[in-house]
Amino acid sequence: MTNTFLPSEAIQHPRPIERLVVGTATSDGAGVKLTRVVAQSLQRRLDPFLMLDAFGSQNPDDYIAGFPDHPHRGFETITYMLAGRMRHRDSAGHEGLLENGGVQWMTAGRGVIHSEIPQQEKGVMEGFQLWLNLPARDKMSAPWYRDFTAAELPGFVTEAGVAVTVIAGASHGVTGAVTRATTAPLYLDLHLPAGSRFTQTLPVGHNAFVYVYRGAVEIAGRSVSTQHLAILANDEQADGVVIEATSDAKVLLIAGQPLNEPIAQYGPFVMNTEQEIYQALNDFREGRLVT
Repeated sequence: MTNTFLPSEAIQHPRPIERLVVGTATSDGAGVKLTRVVAQSLQRRLDPFLMLDAFGSQNPDDYIAGFPDHPHRGFETITYMLAGRMRHRDSAGHEGLLENGGVQWMTAGRGVIHSEIPQQEKGVMEGFQLWLNLPARDKMSAPWYRDFTAAELPGFVTEAGVAVTVIAGASHGVTGAVTRATTAPLYLDLHLPAGSRFTQTLPVGHNAFVYVYRGAVEIAGRSVSTQHLAILANDEQADGVVIEATSDAKVLLIAGQPLNEPIAQYGPFVMNTEQEIYQALNDFREGRLVT
């Protein structure tokens, strides 16, 4: 359900931009072309977020092979599909069809093997996949999975006409589809008309970033254009962020409570120590990953 015309949140000291990041073109799965916006080099700075991939093409050769069976352990994946259709199946018995505007949230926990295969042979496929770390105590938890259709995602429209989809966390009193007590992720999709502004309170200790995927915005006087990620500074005086649209714009606003734990990653496994990575590899090779 969408509530309309909610008032802005008051921000006294907006966060400035610490740095701008441009993603790197790469491929994953069976050759799916994508842009890696948050890579391994930013994991400590953007803790608890491990990765953000943006994919988008109307050329089926860029996406048709999809992501055949592959393993994960130790974190959560959040796939947000702007356009297209993707079928999910996993070793825990979950299956779902992710369509326009929908979200797939999967907790890999102690281990899951899954596939993500396009259910189209032409047309646009566009979306994002975000990796969210799990605290050490939850890395070996049972796998969990949930599909949300576009209609199931809470949202609202501000007085300035900004349409907000609340995928995780809470904004302007609207609670999102998923909440997590430890990492407290905030995941908003904002559609801003030209000349509008959006304000969001943010806890001082949370790491936060904005990714612009349409148009351009300004944050604390700095311009952020399409396909640029703005890392927001962790200013002890700041109480939130103010985003102003210099054209019609669409952006992701993502923030979370850092875990401040060691990060050990090897491909699809994210644990706290190298020994735990070796164990994950052995478990996968010997068929114990999903037992």
